[in-house]
Amino acid sequence: MPPLFRRLLLLYHALRYGARLIWLAAPSDHKLHWMIELVGRVHASTASAERLYGLLPALGPLAGRFARTLVERPELATATLHDAIDAIDHLETPLPPGESEAALARAFGRPLATLFSAVDLIPVRSGFAEQTHFARLLAPVNGHCEVAIKLVRAGQLQQIGDELALLRWVARWLEKLSRQARRLQLPALAQTFTDDILRRFDLRAEAANLSQTGHHFEGDTRLVVPDVIWDLCTTHTLTMQRISTLPASDLIGLHAHHVKLAPLAAHIVEVVTEQAFEHGFFHATLDARRVRVSIEPDSLGRLVLAEFSIMSSLSTEEREFFVHGATALFEQDYGRLADIHREAGHVPHDTRAELLEAELRTRAEAHFAAAPEHRTAGSLFHHLLHAVIPFDGAVPGRLATAQRSFEQAEMLARALHPGVDTWNIARRVLEDIARRDVDHRGWFKRISRELPHLAHMLPRVPQLAVRYLQHEHERARSPRQTAQLLADISREYRRTRVLLWACAVCGGILGAGTMLLMW
Repeated sequence: MPPLFRRLLLLYHALRYGARLIWLAAPSDHKLHWMIELVGRVHASTASAERLYGLLPALGPLAGRFARTLVERPELATATLHDAIDAIDHLETPLPPGESEAALARAFGRPLATLFSAVDLIPVRSGFAEQTHFARLLAPVNGHCEVAIKLVRAGQLQQIGDELALLRWVARWLEKLSRQARRLQLPALAQTFTDDILRRFDLRAEAANLSQTGHHFEGDTRLVVPDVIWDLCTTHTLTMQRISTLPASDLIGLHAHHVKLAPLAAHIVEVVTEQAFEHGFFHATLDARRVRVSIEPDSLGRLVLAEFSIMSSLSTEEREFFVHGATALFEQDYGRLADIHREAGHVPHDTRAELLEAELRTRAEAHFAAAPEHRTAGSLFHHLLHAVIPFDGAVPGRLATAQRSFEQAEMLARALHPGVDTWNIARRVLEDIARRDVDHRGWFKRISRELPHLAHMLPRVPQLAVRYLQHEHERARSPRQTAQLLADISREYRRTRVLLWACAVCGGILGAGTMLLMW
């Protein structure tokens, strides 16, 4: 079907069913008058957007929930979008076995019999435009024979691309016809929406996310990350090590396999905290469906994080802000936390520090006054980020996403084991990260980041010194000024020599200390 014709057909159906929904919502006795009055009021009202959000629940619970959430917490736009997609996963019909075999063969570019000794053509999971199969390799790869294959349904992905193209097309026309659309920058919003949707089906990127997470937690006994079989990864397939797991919410199954829930709950909070605030690379849509537990004998009880398609990252500055800001908040040092906010640029430069400190104290003290079993670190971190809003400030959206992921992990940990002390677990982990940032390990990390800059600067030092001396010599018009210049040069030479000796001694001490620590 030609793209333009398909766009017109999709637009026709959108208008048709949208008008039908409004027609069904109108009173049966005077539908036409009600619709005309509705359009007039929405157009004339200064709060038309808020009124429209109020009308959406009548059109459907999913649209209403989506709109209300975006009005209350706009930073959750991307996460809410993927929540809505997850909510309709069970409505998607997988490919029949014959079509699944053909689709897998096309994706791999060869018959399945040349790669696998067995393939289960009935998917173990079917999602939005994707499905997962289990298979056994003909020859082991990295010691793995049992694998899981994630397949993107190419036909459905093409339909999604067409519908997203229609969305961008409509946004461009609205921008030409409406001043309000130009103010909202609808084409940019439509492009962002498109990128977020398509990122969900980029299996090569998901494989890279999975591999990087495995590198971050290599050797960690609290979780296991499936290995990626790169030779069998294509644009439409992701092949990885198969690990027998149970959902983290399946308490009966976990008890049947003798999995201890108390350490498992603590590990969930620890791993998610380290993933976001130490490594700075985390699940942007973490929930109970994406946390599983291994039931294999050699990794029984370890966490298995799933669905690496929607990941987010924090910059070094964002990560350090959250770690040191949360540490100050746990210590109830609101003055230091206010200074950290100001230094990070989260509030205007003319914001009074004592007012921001008072706002932080007002929001946080109620959490410290609660009983220990009722304290939640996730809600405390929400105030860490949003206390700047009354001062026309804002924090990066990625920090809000990281806080939401931590909050989801905390809720799951409490559901697994209600007695788990997530407050003190989060405090201990963040304090450990902050301590590593300021001790010798943090120094080495910062020096390693500065070395590339020093490599460019140091060769220029003699040239800069010569230019400085030439400039000062030109300024020295009298013998007295020349003598003063020579005295200054001699003094700086002595200082430089002392500094070089001090650097050599300190370098030797640091090197010896590093060797001792490594032993």
